[in-house]
Formats: sequence, structure tokens, C-alpha cells
Amino acid sequence: MTEPTKALTLQLLEWIADHPRSYDEALETWRTTCPRLSIWEDACIDGLIDCEPGSRFVSVSPKGKLLLSAR
Repeated sequence: MTEPTKALTLQLLEWIADHPRSYDEALETWRTTCPRLSIWEDACIDGLIDCEPGSRFVSVSPKGKLLLSAR
């Protein structure tokens, strides 16, 4: 992960960890059509974000929390 990408990924995880975020809010705020800045999509693929089954809220996954704590 490049430094700018890592910084944005950490910013996303901190933003989600700050307080409960709806899936729609997170997607609206972090989704992009730029293939070079796919922070939301990459975090989902990398398993850094969880979406509770039956819920419309996202949270930082255990893997994402580990990344946050390692910074």
C-alpha cells in the first residue's frame, strides 16, 4: 500500500470508528469512480470494514482495528 493510499485508508477507518455510520452514508462519502483512489472498495476487499448482516451500518473489522492500532 502506498503512503497516500495508506493514509486515506486509515482516515476512512478512523472516520467509521468515530461513531456508527450507515452503509449509505459511508458509500456516499467514500465511493469514487477514480480507479487510482478506490479507498472504500479496497478497504471492503481487504476485509477492513464489516457490514452487519441485516443491518445497514458499517464498522471497522478486527483486521481494520489491528491496522489502526499498528499505526
